[in-house]
Amino acid sequence: MAGISRRELLLGSTATLAAFAAGGLLSRQAQAAAHSLTLARIRHSVLPGTITENMMSFAPDGPPPVLRFKKGQATSIDVRNGLDEASVVHWHGLRIANGMDGVPYLTQLPIEAGQQFRYQFTPPDAGTFWYHPHCNTLEQMARGLTGVLVVEEDEDPGFDQDLPLNIRDFRLGGDGQFIDLFKPRNAARGGTYGTVSTVNWKVAPHYELAAGSLVRLRLAVTDVTRVGTYDITGGDAQLIALDSNPLPRPIPAKDVVLSPGQRADIALRVPDDESGTVSLHLKRPNGDKELAVFLPRGQSARRDLRELKPLAPNPVPEPDLANAEVLDFVFGWSPEGGAPQASICGSLGYTFWSINRIAWAGDLPGPFDPLATLRLGKSYILRFRNETPNAHPIHLHGVSFRLLRSNKRQLAPLVTDTALLLENETMEVALVADNPGDWAFHCHVIEHQKTGLAGFLRIAE
Repeated sequence: MAGISRRELLLGSTATLAAFAAGGLLSRQAQAAAHSLTLARIRHSVLPGTITENMMSFAPDGPPPVLRFKKGQATSIDVRNGLDEASVVHWHGLRIANGMDGVPYLTQLPIEAGQQFRYQFTPPDAGTFWYHPHCNTLEQMARGLTGVLVVEEDEDPGFDQDLPLNIRDFRLGGDGQFIDLFKPRNAARGGTYGTVSTVNWKVAPHYELAAGSLVRLRLAVTDVTRVGTYDITGGDAQLIALDSNPLPRPIPAKDVVLSPGQRADIALRVPDDESGTVSLHLKRPNGDKELAVFLPRGQSARRDLRELKPLAPNPVPEPDLANAEVLDFVFGWSPEGGAPQASICGSLGYTFWSINRIAWAGDLPGPFDPLATLRLGKSYILRFRNETPNAHPIHLHGVSFRLLRSNKRQLAPLVTDTALLLENETMEVALVADNPGDWAFHCHVIEHQKTGLAGFLRIAE
């Protein structure tokens, strides 16, 4: 690689490391942050009548908190690592400065046990996002380290209530204790599914909502594996945004396909009568599974969905398709196999997958070459080609992209940060390379990511 990489600068310079520590690890000496998170091992009841040991959370006394920011307003989060292993925190979907993106060695050093790091950024977009570790990723996420993040709009759209729903599985046995978090055979295919479906860490929770009110349901699929189809039944529900970006117009909240990392905002008009139960279902071939129940309570507010203000588009730059450069990315099997290198951020011990025939070696100091170098301010069309019989939700950090076309289906021209690539599908997306830095690029089925299906793109000035 020509020149010195940002990773070499970060790890190789004493002055840089000292400055890094002053801005991050030593932040406890500075003014208090707006938010704080503590990574901790906890005991918690997921299955009724049992206590699950060795869960992980961003709080020492319960599930990860919902973080709320305001669009365009600077914020800060102190993250203290109370685990006995390293970690970092990634803010999934936020288009923020590279140094705050939370990827070990690519953007920062791991936060080791007992250390603290301050993240500081200004979210440019409104919508539903989420946060999770990018170090020891499978184990930490599988044990509970996934939380919902909300960036509020400049103008209140007019909902009576805002209800985030953290949708994820846990791999628990009948005694409520963790079983093997993955199976190698499954990691080389579609991934290992959880055994217990939860919403906000509860099995089929019930939520009481004001009758006749308008409620914003923020669905965030923070699972490590499951691609699912979701329905809202029993109430008037409209899908208004996907992956933090408003739809051109609302559509019925039926057959909403969400893969790991994706989000959906749903406007629900709660029934007027207390007998009018509303349910969130995961559709399955062997029978739909009820994930959450919403119960009308009290006298009807008699609201109407037409009273809601349309959500304003986020300020994502529009690519110049006529002058865009095309870059190809092939998602397939690992050309070599074998075990990845040991890392402070963990390894599953296998290499099954690759991007452009290159399997990610793991979270290591490097230096590594980017899969591609993009020029700041230039438009690109990324052509994703899936050579496998498995689906891959492809996530790109730092920028958002627009869906263009597929060889298998009609794509709506939606803006996203995570695109579900179906088996043997070729998909084209477009973006403006407007955020400089080294940006992680990977499948969000975490077993795939941790066994080779990852890399990074460089946006260079």
